Amino acid sequence: MSYLDIIIVLLYFSGLMLLGFYKTTSKIQTDHKGYLLAGRKLSLPGFIASLVATWYGGILGIGENVYLYGLQTWIIFGIPYYFFALLFALFFAGKIKDSNTISLPDHFYNHYGKNAGILSAIYIFILSSPAPYILSLGFLIQHFSGLPYEFSLLTVSIISICYLWKGGLSAVIRTDYMQFILMFAGFVLLLFFSHLHSNQTESTILPLPDNFLHPTGGATFQYILTWFFIALWTFVDPGFYQRCSAATSKKTAQKGIFISILFWILFDGLTFLTGMYAKLLIVDAQPVLAYIQLAELVLPSVVLGIFIAALLSVIMSTIDSYTFISATTFGRDILWRVQMNPQKKSIDEDQAVPLVKKGLIVTGMISLMLALSMPSVVKIWYTLGSVLVPGLIVPFVFSFLNKKLNVITMMVSPIIVSILWILIKNIFGNYPLNIEPFYPGIATSIIFGIFVWLKK
Repeated sequence: MSYLDIIIVLLYFSGLMLLGFYKTTSKIQTDHKGYLLAGRKLSLPGFIASLVATWYGGILGIGENVYLYGLQTWIIFGIPYYFFALLFALFFAGKIKDSNTISLPDHFYNHYGKNAGILSAIYIFILSSPAPYILSLGFLIQHFSGLPYEFSLLTVSIISICYLWKGGLSAVIRTDYMQFILMFAGFVLLLFFSHLHSNQTESTILPLPDNFLHPTGGATFQYILTWFFIALWTFVDPGFYQRCSAATSKKTAQKGIFISILFWILFDGLTFLTGMYAKLLIVDAQPVLAYIQLAELVLPSVVLGIFIAALLSVIMSTIDSYTFISATTFGRDILWRVQMNPQKKSIDEDQAVPLVKKGLIVTGMISLMLALSMPSVVKIWYTLGSVLVPGLIVPFVFSFLNKKLNVITMMVSPIIVSILWILIKNIFGNYPLNIEPFYPGIATSIIFGIFVWLKK
C-alpha cells in the first residue's frame, strides 16, 4: 500500500464514523422505535442499500470458495438465496410489515407464547453472530497492517460497536449508503484492471481446473442440496425481518427485496469473474486472500486503496448490522422478555434500549470467541446453518397458517438430532448413512410439526 492508499482507507473510516454519528439525538437513543427500527421510516433506497450491502459480509469466504471450486460458489451461495428471497417477498414481507412487530422472536412470542419467543431468540442470537465477518475483517487488517490477528479482531469489534451504541439502526442505514456504492465500485475496478492485466503479453495465464466451470465443483449432489436447504435461512433471516418491520410500507418492503435480488445477481457476477481472474493469474494463492492478492497484482496505487475500502465496506456493513441484530435479540428479546411482567396493562418498551446496549458488549465478546475458535468462514456458516435453521423454519411457516400450536418440541428436537449427527461423525469418522446433519434435523421438525398439527 502506498501513502495514497492508506489515506483513502483512513478517509473511509472517517466517513464511516461521521455518518454513524450524524444527527443522532438523545431521543433516538432512548425511544425503542427510533433506536431499533429507525422510526419505521426506512425508505426504498435505504432498504435496498442496506439489504444488499449486509448480504456479503463473508466476501473473503466467497473468494476462497470461488478460487477452490469455481462456479459452484454461485450455485450454493447465489441461486437458492435468490429463490427464497423471492418467496419471502411474495408471501411474508407484507404480512411482517402489517404485524407491527419489531423482531423475529417478537413474531414467535405473539404466535406461540413467551417460551417459544425466548427460545427462538436464543437461536437467532447464535445464528446472527457477526463472528464470520469479524473473522474476515481480522484477516484483512492483519494482512495489510501486520498487526497480530487477535488484536485485529478486537479493533474491528470496537469500531463496529461504537456508533451502534449511539445511533442504533439509523446509524447502520446511513453507513450502508456509502458502503453500497463502494462495494460495487471496488469490484468493477478490480474486474476492469484484471482484464487489462490478462491482455498484456507478459502475463502468464494459467489453465482453469476441469471442475472450475462445473456447477458442483467436484462436490457431491447431497452437499450441494444441503446448501440449497440451508438457504431456507432466508425465511428466518433477522435482517430481512428487521428491515421489513422498519420499512415505510409493505410495498416498500416487497419492492425493495425484488430490486435487491437484481443487485445480488450483478454483484455475484462481479465476484465470480474476479475470482476466475485470480485463478488464471495467481499460482497457489492463499484462497481466503484470493481477491486481495489479485488486487495487489493488478491494481495501481489509489485504485488499490479504493478496492481495500470496498472490501472493508462489504464486511463492515454486515458486521454492524448483525452485531446490532444480535444485541437486539439478546437485550430485548431475551433479557427484557424475561424481566417483563405480563400482568402489567402498559408495557414500556423503551426500557429495552439500555439492555440492547448491554447486548452490544455481550455480542462482541461472544463473536470474538467464536471467530478465534472456528477460523473458517464457510465452516461457521455450514455448521450453524445445519444445526439451528431446522429448529426455526417449520414453526415460522406454520405461524402464518393461523393456528395456535405448541411448537417447543418442534423447535428443540431437530437441534438435538443434528448435534447428535455431528457427534457421531466426530466419533466414527462418517455421518450415519453418509447423510448431512441438516436433513435429519429438518425431517424431525417436519414430522413433529405434522403430528402437532393433526393433534390440534
